[in-house]
Amino acid sequence: MIDQPLLDRVKKQAWFHRYPRGWPLLLFVIAGMTTAVSVMAIERADRQTRQVELDRNLTEISSALQRRVTENMALLRAGAALFATQSNVSADQFHDFAQDLQGSGNMYGSLGMGWAPLLTAAQVPFFEVAVRQSPGSETYAVTPYVDGADPYSVPVLFLEPGSPDNRKAIGFDMYSEAVRRAAIDRARAARAPVASGKVKLVQDNGRPDAAGFLIYMPVVMGRGHNQYIKGFLYSPFRAEDFLSSASELYRNNRIDVSIYDQSVDPANLLAERTAEGTEGPTTERTIDVGGEQWVVVVSDRQYGALSPLARITLFFGIIASLAAMAVGRFITHRAAEDRQVLEWLQGQSAIRDSLTRELNHRVKNTLANVLSIAALTRRRATDLDDYTESLSARIRALSATHDILSQSDWTSAALGDVIEAELAPYMEGNESHVERGGPDIKLAPNDAMSLGLAIHELATNAAKYGALSTIEGRVHVHWKMVSDRLAQISWREEGGPPVVAPKKRGFGRDLIEKIVAHELKSAVDLRFEPTGVECMLRVPVRAAREFALRTEQRLGPAGGARGGALFPDVWRNVWILGQV
Repeated sequence: MIDQPLLDRVKKQAWFHRYPRGWPLLLFVIAGMTTAVSVMAIERADRQTRQVELDRNLTEISSALQRRVTENMALLRAGAALFATQSNVSADQFHDFAQDLQGSGNMYGSLGMGWAPLLTAAQVPFFEVAVRQSPGSETYAVTPYVDGADPYSVPVLFLEPGSPDNRKAIGFDMYSEAVRRAAIDRARAARAPVASGKVKLVQDNGRPDAAGFLIYMPVVMGRGHNQYIKGFLYSPFRAEDFLSSASELYRNNRIDVSIYDQSVDPANLLAERTAEGTEGPTTERTIDVGGEQWVVVVSDRQYGALSPLARITLFFGIIASLAAMAVGRFITHRAAEDRQVLEWLQGQSAIRDSLTRELNHRVKNTLANVLSIAALTRRRATDLDDYTESLSARIRALSATHDILSQSDWTSAALGDVIEAELAPYMEGNESHVERGGPDIKLAPNDAMSLGLAIHELATNAAKYGALSTIEGRVHVHWKMVSDRLAQISWREEGGPPVVAPKKRGFGRDLIEKIVAHELKSAVDLRFEPTGVECMLRVPVRAAREFALRTEQRLGPAGGARGGALFPDVWRNVWILGQV
């Protein structure tokens, strides 16, 4: 017996087996979503960390830029003190002073240090004549030409170091250019160092993309109401070199740095530095550089779309998702197989119960037949030997038909084989006494047994009183199909002793005309002709069919072959039940 609670539990779990591929996929989706959420959380935390780090870097970079500007302003203040204490400073004195302060001239990102006096437009011609009196300055001239449109002129007189690029700026009137002029005016008003906006340095005339700026330090002479501006000490800066100098003060090279004058606009870009990698989050800050507003923009550079921790999480998450799907697929497959086995066992149990009930039925019927045959034989027997012989013969007739059915696993019995088995004792050594023939017809087990009993009684009667009792006697047995579901068997005797109809009915006649006719559901025509006994009976030919239970179990719920190949004997026995 199969555990019924187990079967009930399996039936309740039927929903689990409806989607054998869906559950592993669902596990994969759940694991994948968990991995995705984890990666998103890691990336969010990483972005927040990067943003904090980016703000720190922005503060560091801004401080570095302002520190460089402050250092250059300090140098210019020192130079202003020199010019304020002396009425005139020669070229040699300025050279020595600038070299002491700046060395080679590129200290703190500047291109050097210069001196430019503040002149009125009327003073420019006299200034040029005076400068030309100095050795080495014979060709000095203020450019562009001062035409009186501007009230002042601030021409470059000294610029150290005296590199070829710096010598291009000697004599250049910085007051003639609007951005420089605005910075000079602010410096005059503030009496303090002032940075200019974005300008094109004279030194960079051959570099169209280069941008620069200047810091002006006014040299104030006199005191009180007698104060006046003598001129300006200044430092020119190439913005790119200045940013490179400031980058020495911070260490993070994985960020982009851009500096804009006043506002973030490509036209206002002073300098920028880019790093390798994918552009990340961006932040900006406005700083004051000598009274000029700069916008510092920094962008984080990431080495890849995901952070290392997110990539590791994604990698192992994918592996875990695939593993979960594989385990889910394995468990679901095993559960489905177990469920199929349990259902198959349940079907087998039902089949065994059916076979047991059928076996009981057949045994009872057989015993009832034997008891009936025994009782009727006893009534008609004259003595014990006659009773024993008749009973044994009839039981052997049943046994012969059983043997035929057993050879075919109780599926069916050939009509010709049943007749031959019952006539076999009378054909030994002389088969010419019996003539038989007909098509191949299969009979159901019960019909074959009934027919066997009828042929046995006819053969026994012929052997005792009819055609088989003499050498000259002949028995003709022929069968044919008279319809799709009905076969007709004809028995005719000849050559035997003259036949006289019996006055008293015997057991054999009752067996044929009553019992067999009832079992075959067809009337039996038995005639006692003088030339020999003639009998015509009809046997139903029932269409062979299988039980639905057997078909379902053999094919399985999905129509695949299963079960029948495992237990062929069981299926043959089930098929027998479909014939009865």
